[in-house]
Amino acid sequence: MTTTNLRNSAPLAGAAVPPVPFGTDVPWTNWGRNQCATPAFTVRPQTEQEALDAVRFAIKEGLPVRAVGSGHSSSPLVQTGGVLMEMSAMTGITGTDKGGRRARALAGTTISAFGDPLWEQGLALGNQGDIDKQQIAGALSTSTHGSGKDLGSFSSSLRWVRLINGHGEIVEIGEGQLRELRAAQVALGTLGIFLEVELAVEDSYYLQEQITYPSWAKTAATWNADIANNRHYSLLWCPGEGSAELLDLPGSPGQNMTNHSYTKRYNIVQIQDESEISRTEGSRLDRSYRIYPGGFTTPFHELEYFVPTEHGLAATEAIQELIRTRHPDQKYPVEVRWVNADDGYMSQFQGRDTTVITLTTEPGTDYWPFFRDADALLQDFEPRAHWGKIHFMTRSRLERLYPELDTFIQIRREFDPRGVFLNDHTRALVG
Repeated sequence: MTTTNLRNSAPLAGAAVPPVPFGTDVPWTNWGRNQCATPAFTVRPQTEQEALDAVRFAIKEGLPVRAVGSGHSSSPLVQTGGVLMEMSAMTGITGTDKGGRRARALAGTTISAFGDPLWEQGLALGNQGDIDKQQIAGALSTSTHGSGKDLGSFSSSLRWVRLINGHGEIVEIGEGQLRELRAAQVALGTLGIFLEVELAVEDSYYLQEQITYPSWAKTAATWNADIANNRHYSLLWCPGEGSAELLDLPGSPGQNMTNHSYTKRYNIVQIQDESEISRTEGSRLDRSYRIYPGGFTTPFHELEYFVPTEHGLAATEAIQELIRTRHPDQKYPVEVRWVNADDGYMSQFQGRDTTVITLTTEPGTDYWPFFRDADALLQDFEPRAHWGKIHFMTRSRLERLYPELDTFIQIRREFDPRGVFLNDHTRALVG
């Protein structure tokens, strides 16, 4: 991104400029290349004060503000014609509390950057997803998650946040303000600009990996036992030969993966010293944060829906039948995971244990017919949607599926009465 020192640059016609590094009319495109925007100002604050100056500038000029992290969202969360706050310069672990099992970090810190610093203090994140390149503020704002029936999303671990609200003030929300904290846990960037967060973490631990390639019949037969008996369990069902390779998954040697699953089980093990670490593919044993990431590096588009756990198998098999009968050209694996219930007002997991079904397609293809059919099919299962993925959620659906929607909207308006942090997408949902 081209940056300019605003203190020394000429202002745009008719507008003041904030005293922070910025670029004008800098195009932005997300990781999956299906969302883009050209903000009037792209700001890359390096300090809290610079971030505050940028928000106050936007408020004064009547410009909307959106924050961007690593750009992994497939939904139009980021787009703005106003001020885009690119937060990657504000990064780093700012504190740990071993006894209290807490860690603080600046908002632009990537998930991957938590690993070594926490481990040195005897701590670790309790759960992670397949990708660890997201910035923590974005992961929190969209309720990014891993898999494990007793484990929550990143958002469920938020215990404190320091942010800039729509009044141009820096405020803090902690555990003594549960009403506001539950709104901040999954806020879609609409409460303000996150500056620093505190997460509940765990004592450090090692994980043993087990990768298997069962038929779908075997996967379905052991469904409940696999969910119950593993700390982390997830699967990717392959509709056709070559499906695994589309997500860089090492398929079973000598076996056609059609109608088979690539299953992942991770469980805690005790070791005497790190000479026991193994990096053998399919049976790795290592520090927890080295085990999680799936290494997905090729861009793709995703729709990810969340159904109550008791409906997980039926919903997954309905999607399989949809692919076989109406969309046989869809060859990407269907990923299935599990997440524990939480209390975030706008969390996909609010109030219910959840099975996660993820549909993936190739960039540059017309994925809309497939995704629309999947959306329609899953309506029988009361689905919520990942805020950072392609979805078809509407205000009326939210009113039916999120019992605390009104509470969230009230809090959002208290923090941002002028809608500074809304864009067209979020305004339609929670404006």
